Amino acid sequence: MAIEKKTIRLLILEDSQNEAERLVSLFRNAGHATRVHRLTSSEDLAETLQQTWDLLICAASSEHLDPGEAISAIRRQAKDIPVIQLVEENDSEIITEALLFGAQDALPQGEDERLVLVAKRELANLEERRARRAAEVALREAEKRCQLLLESSVDAITYVHDGMHIYANRAYLELFRYEDGEELEGMPMIDLIASADHAAFKDFLKNYQSAEGNAELNCQGVRADGSSFAAQMTFSPATYDGEPCIQVVIRAETSNAELEEKLREISSQDLVTGLFNRNHFLELMDNAAERAVNTGQPSTLAYIRVDRYASMQGEIGLAGIDLLLTDLAGLLRAHFPADTQLARFGDDVFAALLPGQTPEQCQASLAPLLKKVEAHLFDVSGRTAQTTLSVGVAGLSEKTAKAQEVLDRAHRCADELSDGNAIKVFNPADELAAAANRGSLLAMVQQALENNSFRLLFQPIISLRGDAHEHYEVLLRLLNPQGAEVPPMEFLAAAKDAGLGEKIDRWVILNSIKLLADHRSRGHNTRLFVHLSSASLQDQTLLPWLSVALKAARLPSDSLVFQFSEPDAIAYLKQAKALTQGLAELHCKVALSQFGCALNPFNTLKHLQVDFVKVDGSFSQDLSNAENQEALKTLLSSLHAQAKLTIVPFVESASVLATLWQAGVNFIQGYYLQGPSQSMDYDFSAGDE
Repeated sequence: MAIEKKTIRLLILEDSQNEAERLVSLFRNAGHATRVHRLTSSEDLAETLQQTWDLLICAASSEHLDPGEAISAIRRQAKDIPVIQLVEENDSEIITEALLFGAQDALPQGEDERLVLVAKRELANLEERRARRAAEVALREAEKRCQLLLESSVDAITYVHDGMHIYANRAYLELFRYEDGEELEGMPMIDLIASADHAAFKDFLKNYQSAEGNAELNCQGVRADGSSFAAQMTFSPATYDGEPCIQVVIRAETSNAELEEKLREISSQDLVTGLFNRNHFLELMDNAAERAVNTGQPSTLAYIRVDRYASMQGEIGLAGIDLLLTDLAGLLRAHFPADTQLARFGDDVFAALLPGQTPEQCQASLAPLLKKVEAHLFDVSGRTAQTTLSVGVAGLSEKTAKAQEVLDRAHRCADELSDGNAIKVFNPADELAAAANRGSLLAMVQQALENNSFRLLFQPIISLRGDAHEHYEVLLRLLNPQGAEVPPMEFLAAAKDAGLGEKIDRWVILNSIKLLADHRSRGHNTRLFVHLSSASLQDQTLLPWLSVALKAARLPSDSLVFQFSEPDAIAYLKQAKALTQGLAELHCKVALSQFGCALNPFNTLKHLQVDFVKVDGSFSQDLSNAENQEALKTLLSSLHAQAKLTIVPFVESASVLATLWQAGVNFIQGYYLQGPSQSMDYDFSAGDE
């Protein structure tokens, strides 16, 4: 409902002014207030993207700006703007290509009612993403404020888990006269209690475990130097780093003068250069990230490293390097605009935060800085020193929920400038490639999704009962940057943990549909078995999306068999039931794999509308054993009684074929027949002879 109340900021890529106005009227007639801009060129797009927009609708083609270029520009600038691509006709290949290239949806021109519904869906999704990012920023801000309150509290506070210290604030350390919190981590709290009070303390903790709310204990505390003091401790339940624990507060009396002295000790400045220090700059970065998410105001971070720092320090000494850094800080102040926030971020690193600017806009001002520093003669106690800078640049945008990620990106860019005296701007594609080269499975998966570089293999499923269809199972493969195949279990697990299971499933479905439509057009009566992960079982948008994709491809719905595993079906039985009902309404087939290993597998089957059942691979192992043969025959008999078509996988030798035939199996699959292949070229007629 919130979407309908706010003004929609709409971009339209359409050469015809009349058609653009007609599209706008669709939204206004549907009750949506709109603010619209019609794109007319690449330059217009670059300027327009400096603002915040909610939706882009692209015509099938444009003489002034290619829709693909517009989508690429949005992705390159990390803008969260959903794109709806209009196409001239209901052509499956064009629609699939638009989806693969980055459009959220593609539909034929003229389907006005559908366009409004799709736009409403994408606007709702956008609002959810923005709300999530704002919530993440707010959560981190709340956590940071809590931590600051703990650290600045005049009361001694510690968190205890199973009797052990897991955190202590500064006042607590000072009270017990410890220098560092690490000295207390893992230390039993009872060690800080006088031995005469140990029994009472233990009894108190035992009773407190089941108590609720606050409780107090008076005892003698023991400091690190052996002295003792009377302590009044207040215990209350708490959580720390997501784990349940106990918060212990020891009230301390302190004068206002002492508190003011502590506050004066907290400074935001670097003592050498007079610029902000690291801690204060990190707060400024968090604030900039919050502004970017909440108001769409971009900022740019320049991570400025002094080249040859270590060797210069050896040449001119510590005092000399401080003088050089002070002089350099003056150069930076003079060079950057007045609203730039400058800090000494590390020994040899300065940082500049430029509000309201994108990395592309900042490049022009950073290049002259390099020349200024290179030409500058630093006076160090009568000696002359020279240096250069390596600058890494990264932007904070509306999709930046974590400022630390931006710092890491700019830092890595500066590190990559091995020769120095240069600028490198963060590029998401380069970052993914670098992470993939470092062996990151998640980066390899993300890169494969962006570059459309997954591989699909096809393994035949062969009928023992004369079925006229040609059946193949679709298998997903990923190659690492060195060209070696990554084990599917490994990269799929990484994708699942990162929440990419649904994206991968849709990639497989789209590409399977595309390849199947082409294959069937050559006269083959082919069906494909396509895997669905647990993420897709829970995805309520899958069915409407699938309906559109099938209609666009002009494929018979029963040419696709959607397959999910018994363990996933048990874990998400309610969702799996709804999905199988929906697939049946679309006239798609359903297969349940890894069947037969649950405590009561047929109970699960009662709730699902399933056409094929693929028994677990363990049932086809060691079929020379009579007991194993009987277990398989019993399972298959029960399935056939329920009119389920059965598949036995992992057929690795000819010796098991006779057993499977006698057991009445409908389909078999395995390396003995044919392993996975990049093409659908199995000769199904060979088995009929």
